[in-house]
Order: sequence, then structure tokens, then C-alpha cells
Amino acid sequence: MVKKVPPAFRNFYVVTGLCFLVWMTFLDSNDLISRVKMGAKLRALEREKEYYQEKISEVEKDRQELTTNRELLEKFAREKYLMKKETEDIFIIEKE
Repeated sequence: MVKKVPPAFRNFYVVTGLCFLVWMTFLDSNDLISRVKMGAKLRALEREKEYYQEKISEVEKDRQELTTNRELLEKFAREKYLMKKETEDIFIIEKE
């Protein structure tokens, strides 16, 4: 029966290496498939982090401008929150 097994598989080191390779590829908690999935998720999260950091810097810039420029603050309040003076009327034009 041992004669039917190819000579490469009779070597202890080859069999141990193949078992180790199968274990690390499919069976371990840190297997190769999980590592690839986690790497892809990490890259997606890093891109998302960069996006939100850019948005934060934009909001900080807008906040700084609004706190220093009174005219810009009034314009912002009128456009975003539809605030008006008592003597004014507001007409909203929406584009389709």
C-alpha cells in the first residue's frame, strides 16, 4: 500500500508542509481568505476616513468664515434656514 503513494508524499517534510499550507489557507482563524477580506475592508475604511477628514476640514473652514464675516453669516442664514427680516417676503424658486 505504501508503494502506491508517490515518492514526494512519502517524505515527512512534504506532508507536514502541505498540511501546514492547507491549515493556514482554509482552517485557521487568521486564514488567507479572511486576511484578504480584512485587507479590502481596511482599504475601504481608509478611503472613507479620508473622505470624512476632507468634509471636516471644509466644515471647519466654513465655520471659521461664518464666525468672522457678518455678511456671510446673514447670507448663510437666509439661504439655508430661510430667515428673513420682518419687512421682507421670501420667494423660493426650485429647479426641477
